[in-house]
Amino acid sequence: MQVNRVRQAIRSGQNAFGCFMGMGSGTVAELLAHAGCEWLVVEMEHNGIDMAQVEQILMAMNSTDTVPMVRIPSADPVFIQRSLDIGALGIAVPMVKTAAEAEAIVQASRYPPHGRRSFGPLRASNYTINYGSYFDNANDNILILLILETAEAVENLEEIANVPGIDVLYIGAFDLCLSLGLNPFDMPLPEIDKVIDHARDVAERCDVALGIGSGSPEELRQRAAQGFTFLGYGPDYQLLLGTLRPGVEAYRSLE
Repeated sequence: MQVNRVRQAIRSGQNAFGCFMGMGSGTVAELLAHAGCEWLVVEMEHNGIDMAQVEQILMAMNSTDTVPMVRIPSADPVFIQRSLDIGALGIAVPMVKTAAEAEAIVQASRYPPHGRRSFGPLRASNYTINYGSYFDNANDNILILLILETAEAVENLEEIANVPGIDVLYIGAFDLCLSLGLNPFDMPLPEIDKVIDHARDVAERCDVALGIGSGSPEELRQRAAQGFTFLGYGPDYQLLLGTLRPGVEAYRSLE
């Protein structure tokens, strides 16, 4: 199976650069992969795409070394199982609040004796051609990213980060603001900065990577300097809008 070089990189303290994808397009996935994204996360929580569409998007990445991941709608083991069986090398899981939930996610992503994942990696094993190789290597290749976006998760963060198999704690700043009773459109906010400082300390102590999204090159550099190593840029629709808007403004100025 494909070696998860992103998991290897962040486990050794190196940076990994990528993008969350909300547009549901295999063409966009292929473009972003060829353009230099080391990982891509296909969004399923906040749009209407189904697993068959996700599979087609993962196929579009196959001609590249980009690590394919899926942001599943919830921690339901069915979503974990199907995402991995169709070829994802990692999952991004929203709304995780406790260490017990984190442990259940890891268990659902690992084959026995290290977990409870059912065996049936159809596309992931090249349609059974590499069954044995996939079984032997999958447990060491699947990246688990938990999105930190609730007050409960902040309270339980050290216990969550100490769960074996957790690779990335990713700051979901908008939902975190909402959970804390804050307006996300008022960011930057000292309360969120405090959470980031706490998460960085926990990540260092527990030897997990810290992730966050950035919307500009300047913010990306700032986040890297803060200690974030799983670096998101975009998402895809934000990148498109950022390119389109100056052209629209230029056109309107001609009137």
